[in-house]
Order: sequence, then structure tokens, then C-alpha cells
Amino acid sequence: MSYTYLLINFFSVIVPLLFTFHSKVEFHKTWAAFFPSAIFSAFVFLVGDSLYTQMGVWGFNSKYLVGITIINLPLEELLFFFCIPYACMFSYQVFDRLVNLDNMRILDRYLSIPFILVSAFVSLCYYDRMYTFAAAGGLALLLVFVRFFYKAEWLGKFYFIYLVLMIPFMIVNGILTGTGISEPIVWYNDDENMGIRMLTIPLEDVFYGMTLILLNVLGFEFLKSRFGIHVKKVV
Repeated sequence: MSYTYLLINFFSVIVPLLFTFHSKVEFHKTWAAFFPSAIFSAFVFLVGDSLYTQMGVWGFNSKYLVGITIINLPLEELLFFFCIPYACMFSYQVFDRLVNLDNMRILDRYLSIPFILVSAFVSLCYYDRMYTFAAAGGLALLLVFVRFFYKAEWLGKFYFIYLVLMIPFMIVNGILTGTGISEPIVWYNDDENMGIRMLTIPLEDVFYGMTLILLNVLGFEFLKSRFGIHVKKVV
């Protein structure tokens, strides 16, 4: 049982690792873009994660941990911010190579402003609840930057892929928050969130997860462009 969180990380990343060098994916050719963006994203999120843990916004059940702690976070939590982005960016590469997503640009036109407005509204309405305020507000700010300042052409594609990734998101996050097991691996202080759950998953995790993956995609796409890394379509 003490290896539960570690095994969740392992099973989240093992398939992407096994197929990283596959000729139809060739994710390894993007490592120069992936690893710097993942390290930057992990640093940002781990700083917040450490602060939230100290403040009691959330915490970790020692029954499911190996007991190694770094910057007051369990080792498994640090690995989470590399394993999950690796799996997600691998999936992003798979869709980018194997599926024609050119028509997904329309999603940017119809979803970006509503997402920004809803996220900003939720953040302001729950300004006194730390997790809700930060998760929703952070997503609103990042979307404003990506959409109106960076002017990303891939944003519609990101929305589509994130929607697909919601399936494994629900599975992994569900287990972490207690679905199918006797106690949650990660517990949340409901005084710091809306108290709305999707099964056992706080609604704020949708904002939080979207921000995490969007920040990784932003760094990934920026560095691919900077380093001249081109993804050859298989379709």
C-alpha cells in the first residue's frame, strides 16, 4: 500500500516511455523542447504545491507513500509533475502526428473567451478560498496570455486534446482523491475550495490540470519553434 502513489506515477508514464522511440511517434526527437518546458512548469507548480501543503489547503496520506520527502513534499508528488506532463505531451505528439487537427482551430474561436470569463468569474466569486481563487484565476491569466499576447495558433488543437485527456485524468485523479480505495491519497481542505466534487475529484482540479498542461504545451511549442523541431505528419 505504501507504493500506491508511486505505482500511479509509474503506470501513467510507462506506455509513453515504451513507445517514445516508435517510428510513428518519435517523441524523443522533441526532448530538447519537452524537458526544459517540463522543468519550468514543475518548478512553478511545486512552489505553489509546497506552499499549499504548508497552509493546509491539501495534504498527503502517509499510508500510500514511501516516506521520502523533498521540500516538504512526498517524492511521489515531485514525480507527478514530470510523469503526468510526459504522458500528456506524448499524447499531444501522437495526435499531432497521426490525426489531422487543422479544423480544430474553430474551437479557439468559440471556447477561449468563455473559458477566460468563466475562470475569472469563479476566481473572483471565491476570492476567499485559496485553491479555487488560484486555480481558476491562474487559468484565466494563462489563457489571456496564450490567446491574446502569444497568439497561439495551436490553442484549438490543445482544447481538443485536453478533452480527450480528461478520460485518463478522471481515472488518475479519481484514485488520488479516493475513488476505489479506502482513503484518499491526496486530501483537500474544503474550506479552501468550492466543495463541488466529480465523484471524489474537486472541481478546481479541472482548472488546475488544464493550467498545468497548457503551460507545458506553451513551453513545448515555443521551444520547438525556437530549436527548429518540426513534427512530420503521418496522416
